[in-house]
Amino acid sequence: MDERWSWYRQMVRIRRFEERCVELYSATKIRGFLHLYIGEEAVAAGVMSRLRPDDAVVATYRDHGHAIAKGVSMRAVMAEMFGKVDGCSRGRGGSMHLFDVAHGLYGGNAIVGGGLPIAAGLAWADRRLGRDRVTACFFGEGAVAEGEFHETLNLASLWKLPVLFCCENNLYAMGTEIAHEQADLDLTVKASGYALPAWSVDGMDVEAVAAATERALASIRAGGGPVFLELKTFRFRAHSMYDPDRYRTSAEIEHWKERDPLLVLEERLRADAAAGDDVDARFAEVAAEVDAEVDDAVAFADAAELEPVEELTRWVHADDSSVPRQEVVR
Repeated sequence: MDERWSWYRQMVRIRRFEERCVELYSATKIRGFLHLYIGEEAVAAGVMSRLRPDDAVVATYRDHGHAIAKGVSMRAVMAEMFGKVDGCSRGRGGSMHLFDVAHGLYGGNAIVGGGLPIAAGLAWADRRLGRDRVTACFFGEGAVAEGEFHETLNLASLWKLPVLFCCENNLYAMGTEIAHEQADLDLTVKASGYALPAWSVDGMDVEAVAAATERALASIRAGGGPVFLELKTFRFRAHSMYDPDRYRTSAEIEHWKERDPLLVLEERLRADAAAGDDVDARFAEVAAEVDAEVDDAVAFADAAELEPVEELTRWVHADDSSVPRQEVVR
């Protein structure tokens, strides 16, 4: 019961954050590309609830939910969206490149499939250094068509790397329906071809996601090598704020909204409630607390400073000032 409320709160945090981002984008407070996680909250909330604080996460360009669920503060995420220096990437990454090593978030990635080899590299480094942690790598079903997917799964399996591969299958790679890009729609078969344990999970059910993640992590931590989860989910919004979303019907979207992960869990929380419990009041309380957190994050981001112009070249190149010029290799 308590954990269900924890999941619910986490999903509401992601949902309200994303909804506010829509408003801020329309008001030109947020610029550039913006990919929303609305509808997919159960995946991030369920997986992150089973990871340890020191476990690593490699995300996609749809990374706000991953960052928030991993523990990165809303203030730091929102400031990054605003391009401010107090953002988790000092305003240099924006929506698609949230990064916070302190919370084990090794970046969103704008390249489809680009995070897969990074995850394998992190896991390989952990193995070499004797660190006991797992790297969770998130990617969409569109990445399954990329060479990095096949190369990474092959090496991860061959070397038994501690990686949890989380395929967020929302059925559309940008505007291309999965049936038009994959000859075999059972994505677990592709992972099984590299000798990985692989199974499909209802990505609209946070409890199912958490249970599958727990099972997968137990196998990985026991030395069983990587595991592949196909998390079947759906984004309620377009691919990005630039996308007119003309490739899906309203009926399809409304059908999936009937399985809104928040509504699914709300029904269970109502069923859990003891006689006399005012569940609606508690839902309202969670909403009010989350709205206050989002308001605070927006105010923080709005008041934060842009990076000084003189600092813009910092970290673009390695600082070689302490090395004699003749020893610098160009």
